[in-house]
Amino acid sequence: MEEKKNNISRRDFLKAMSAAGLATAGLVACGGNNGNTPAGTQEPTGEMTYRTNPTSGDRVSLLGFGMMRLPSVGGRSAREGNEEIDQEMVNQMVDYAIAHGVNYFDTSPAYCRGLSERATGIALSRHPRDSYFVATKLSNFAPSTWPRQASIDMYHNSMKELQVDYIDYLLLHGIGMGDDGMKEFNARYMDNDVLEYLLEERRAGRIRNLGFSYHGDIRVFDYLLSRHDYYKWDFVQIQLNYLDWKYAKQINPRNTDAEYLYGELQKRHIPAVIMEPLLGGRLSNVPDNIVARLKQREPERSVASWAFRFAGSFPDVLTVLSGMTRMEHLQDNLRTYSPLKPLSEEEFNFLQDTATMMMQFDTIPCNDCKYCMPCPYGIDIPAVLLHYNKCLNEGNIPASSQDPGYRNARRAFLVGYDRSVPRLRQASHCIGCNQCSPHCPQRINIPAEMQRIDHYVERLKQNNL
Repeated sequence: MEEKKNNISRRDFLKAMSAAGLATAGLVACGGNNGNTPAGTQEPTGEMTYRTNPTSGDRVSLLGFGMMRLPSVGGRSAREGNEEIDQEMVNQMVDYAIAHGVNYFDTSPAYCRGLSERATGIALSRHPRDSYFVATKLSNFAPSTWPRQASIDMYHNSMKELQVDYIDYLLLHGIGMGDDGMKEFNARYMDNDVLEYLLEERRAGRIRNLGFSYHGDIRVFDYLLSRHDYYKWDFVQIQLNYLDWKYAKQINPRNTDAEYLYGELQKRHIPAVIMEPLLGGRLSNVPDNIVARLKQREPERSVASWAFRFAGSFPDVLTVLSGMTRMEHLQDNLRTYSPLKPLSEEEFNFLQDTATMMMQFDTIPCNDCKYCMPCPYGIDIPAVLLHYNKCLNEGNIPASSQDPGYRNARRAFLVGYDRSVPRLRQASHCIGCNQCSPHCPQRINIPAEMQRIDHYVERLKQNNL
């Protein structure tokens, strides 16, 4: 099915923003300081904004806690390296989130090397079951999990790990991610009747809301929405941020602009759950000129808060997910959504102009999701790509030794590369096996990028640009 246009006019946007503002009417007071506030950070004191799911009546916090980047005992995200999840810190952050009005927690059997659901279950089980909504996914990516019983076993194991006897929000995970999205969707859910099984589970009440997360092939998205009368999707998870709103397809021709995705859901009154509001951190680590532009408008707000306000300002957005590793991430997001100050039309246009400026930087569209990992040859693929993007944003990618500031830029790239990525995990070790690319939601040709970056590094080392 051809991609359709669904442009939202300025007038429609203003109407939508007004509706979003009204959505803050039903609020709950936040909890006080529980001793977990880091020194030098501001304690959130406002009231959380909530949205109501029209299909179930659930009153959901606009900030959703994504359990993909849980803290490890070493302080990094547990998705990095092999360090154990810091369960005590997870418990503290979940307690703090619930005390401040957050009630939506999103996990998956695939997160944190398969341990996120267990950590989430331990943290949430310490609270009354009716005080939170837990979302997880049928992450049956490998062909070995496509047989009916293997997928069903994964679903039941999620309940066991989460310590629940029903799941509030269950998603078919990563729909449209492969090279042939329809073929893979049929193999994962249709040929084995797994989707029919999940529909039966919803009728039985063991799944309260059923949806899917969309990651690429627009044919699958359009097909599933065309069958909405039958499937009656309770929600759909999409990638939405101020860069992807109009530029997702330009960044990667196989992606779809968020404006279209949101518009198609809005027409059918299907609530949207938002992932990647920061585009894998790229919208919190923007070039210096963009930082200055945002700070000039709102000196007291973080750069990231602009992206979260953008995602939350659309009235049919149920919740905006944030993968939070540190307490200060949680506190900053709480300040943005407690309560939400919806974007004005002028601010919306300001962010669209900002996105246009950012498109001048030819960054690689890596969201640091780590679906490409582990690499069989030990390469830290996301770290390589993110270092390249960082240097590009900072102007440290000289094209010629005649460029002004070449020596400083060359040193910044090479020294930063060795600090960011251990030498045994750098791009030079890529043999082009391509076990990574099929798993990339952004459709990056990873071996080609590894080769390009490695050749660039070698030319820098030889000072022979």
